[in-house]
Amino acid sequence: MPKLQALIFDVDGTLADTERDGHRIAFNRAFAESGLDWEWTVERYGELLETTGGKERLQRYLQEDQPGYPLTTDAATWAATIHKLKTKHYKALIQAGSIPLRPGVRRLIQEARDAGVRLAIATTTTPENVTALLEAALAPDSLSWFEVIAAGDIVPAKKPAPDIYLYALEKMGLKPEDCLALEDSQQGLKSAAQAGLKTVITLNDYTKNHNFSGAAIVLDQFGEPDAPFQIIAGNPGEKSYFDIALARSLAET
Repeated sequence: MPKLQALIFDVDGTLADTERDGHRIAFNRAFAESGLDWEWTVERYGELLETTGGKERLQRYLQEDQPGYPLTTDAATWAATIHKLKTKHYKALIQAGSIPLRPGVRRLIQEARDAGVRLAIATTTTPENVTALLEAALAPDSLSWFEVIAAGDIVPAKKPAPDIYLYALEKMGLKPEDCLALEDSQQGLKSAAQAGLKTVITLNDYTKNHNFSGAAIVLDQFGEPDAPFQIIAGNPGEKSYFDIALARSLAET
């Protein structure tokens, strides 16, 4: 019987609710800095989130919402320029303390460290964004807690392709059955599942209507001893918050 050896975390929407009040705001500030009067509403950004990757999201928006915009370069180069500005604004939001960790995240990560369970990140967001969030919201030295930070363009195909998880597994020298993935979206679930990983889902407002068939368990959050999670699908047994014992039981059954 395989034993749980590692937790592999998605970032945006899983570690913190970064999308609506983080990335979306940063994109809008990047547009303003570029002299554009565009604004991504909460609703439109939710639709754009179906496309993983910020640069890819920008190109989709350009094609669908601003087809007449006069580019002075190719779309990919334009998107990379806007995305660089957006990253600057996102980091400023993080450093201002505007985006806290989701309930239970800090406790779960500390429990994993105490139990000798290895940690990794598998995300489509940029390495700079991961660093900013971890250092500001978790701990200044928390980047070193994660054995592998698989992020951004480190693999050619982003979620829902399995590449980012396969990369993390290869770097850790682990098999899928040794690990548990922690995600918040249908795209993330597909990515992890195609890599052979069992997946825990903690959904949010943007992903609450996604199809999570095949997930090991679906919760509204990881929860705390004094603030239990809500079970959307799956069986946590007697548990009312997600801990290493529950992670082991899901991974090892």
